[in-house]
Amino acid sequence: MQLHSHDDFTPLREIIVGSAENYLSHDRDVTFELFHHENLTGFRSDWAYPRLAAADGDRTTRNWNIKRRYTEELHDDVENLAATLRAVGVTVHRPLPLPPNAAPIAGLGWQAAPTPALNIRDNTLILGDEIIETPPAIRSRYLETRLLAPLFRRYYEAGARWTTMPRPLLTDLSFDLSYARDTATTLGGPTEPIADPQPSLYDVGFEMMLDGAQVLRLGRDLVVNIAHHNHRMALDWLRRHLADRYRIHQVDRMADNHIDSMLLALRPGVFLARHEGIRDMLPEQLRSWKFIVPPEPDPGAFPAYDDEDLVLTSPYIDLNVLSVNEDTVLVNADCTGLLKTLEAEGFTPVPVRHRHRRLFGGGFHCFTLDTDRTGECEDYLS
Repeated sequence: MQLHSHDDFTPLREIIVGSAENYLSHDRDVTFELFHHENLTGFRSDWAYPRLAAADGDRTTRNWNIKRRYTEELHDDVENLAATLRAVGVTVHRPLPLPPNAAPIAGLGWQAAPTPALNIRDNTLILGDEIIETPPAIRSRYLETRLLAPLFRRYYEAGARWTTMPRPLLTDLSFDLSYARDTATTLGGPTEPIADPQPSLYDVGFEMMLDGAQVLRLGRDLVVNIAHHNHRMALDWLRRHLADRYRIHQVDRMADNHIDSMLLALRPGVFLARHEGIRDMLPEQLRSWKFIVPPEPDPGAFPAYDDEDLVLTSPYIDLNVLSVNEDTVLVNADCTGLLKTLEAEGFTPVPVRHRHRRLFGGGFHCFTLDTDRTGECEDYLS
């Protein structure tokens, strides 16, 4: 096993595919609500954080069961994704499955039911020969990378570096909410009133939080999305840690968190983008790249859900594709507009089934962590 991954598009040799096993519920506490606020019915606040208290005033954790049919179909689709990657010659590794009836995890002043290591792009950043575990923002995902630890150890024993960014305490006062009060931002409005966070004996103020899915890897250059002070603190750590090994380009509020359903590099000089306006948010050197903008999502491409089903992602989640190489891209089979667009642009899209992407917060890029690609740490911007 060799850790060697500098981008998202050169020929893929080795990858970790997440596990959906025993993904049976959502642990709905303040951290879950904050992260998924854009799409949660009853908690929505048009691109800004919602009230910290739940609508009924209950601030405690609420376990939200997911229909068994959805969890079984998700599991089938993830296993099919892994099989598809093996079929095109990629070595596939898997995390430990979350055991059934897993015991709650706990921090200082909180407790949460753990989630499986499904959206593994979020809490890990692979940069060349280094594994960087990033500081999570959701309590139920605090120990998620422990399900990847056996794989990380094997890469480490083969010569990889293995780093963990400072772990946040994740009290209510850990989160920067100030930008949500600013209506004159790219996030738009209107914003809801924000109740005072509950104090804790363990408060240390704002803390570092950053997901790997906020980082676009382009060889020597990293484009990092920053929306608030928690992100900025983590970016400062990343700059110091990486020193002069990488050039880091900060983009402000392309999204609240992840950008891999907003922008992905398909090959040098070509982006897949949600809309043309993203060009103006990027560093000058990247604005000359070609931007492929697919048609708007077809509402009929998504399953119909009941009111009690939590929708966690926008309809643009299908832009979350996975490149096998600079020509071949895994795309949701239901997203026919995107499939046709990529084919017309000279790519070979491979349709793969993924039915419940809006219920589980991720697409093919989210579900995977590419650990070995042929590309070197190239300078694509000069």
